[in-house]
Amino acid sequence: MLSNLAYIHTAAQLGENVTVDPFAVIHEDTIIGDNTHIHSHAVIMPGARIGNNCKIFSGAIIASAPQDLKFLGEKTTAEIGDNTTIREFATINRGTKDKMRTVIGKNVLVMAYVHIAHDCIIGNNVILANAVNIAGHVVVGDYAVIGGLAGVHQFVHVGKHSMISGGSLVGKDVPPFSMAARNPLTYMGLNTTGLKRRNFSVETINHIASIYKIVYNGSPTIQAALQKVEEDITPSYYKDEIINFIKHANRGIIKPAI
Repeated sequence: MLSNLAYIHTAAQLGENVTVDPFAVIHEDTIIGDNTHIHSHAVIMPGARIGNNCKIFSGAIIASAPQDLKFLGEKTTAEIGDNTTIREFATINRGTKDKMRTVIGKNVLVMAYVHIAHDCIIGNNVILANAVNIAGHVVVGDYAVIGGLAGVHQFVHVGKHSMISGGSLVGKDVPPFSMAARNPLTYMGLNTTGLKRRNFSVETINHIASIYKIVYNGSPTIQAALQKVEEDITPSYYKDEIINFIKHANRGIIKPAI
């Protein structure tokens, strides 16, 4: 149902069974997938690409211009995957010439007042709790959970299946499968509860734990730790994922708890 009290630009592309509530605003150069619901007072800006079965709640603003002084008005996008929910007053900026797009994956929950800046890549099945603020160029892996009021520094990478506690200041990369908390942010062990919920076996969890035992407790330097992991740990997808993440952690990884 398309309300007569909504503004929908004639150049907007809406799929089948889209619902647009009164006082929503949908601009030109927008694409909205089938069965998506745009609630009252949501604003869909040029460059928005919204998938199927999404819910965009009141006050949310999708594909607004980047808050980046280097942005010169280039034509960029903000892309939202299928089955994703964007709650009240969340703001998602479109990309800049760096990546030309901001991407939110499938089955993502973005809670109220979250801000996702330009050129971020948010994976599938991610949860961003209320008032999380994510600066530009951040990458968040699949199934990561970031607690409410956390602030994530630009260019940080958050690994898949990780958990970051509410109120955290995230200035370093957070490795996959880990749990991070305290101030300054530190490695607190594996995200065991999350991994069990996603049907990771006990053997797999123990295997991942053996890798991090070396990374955080077994060697004087990260380079030495990675070498020891390469030599001592049985090959696996999880081993490769962790090693590659750490090797490409341009901001460095979070430190262990003392």
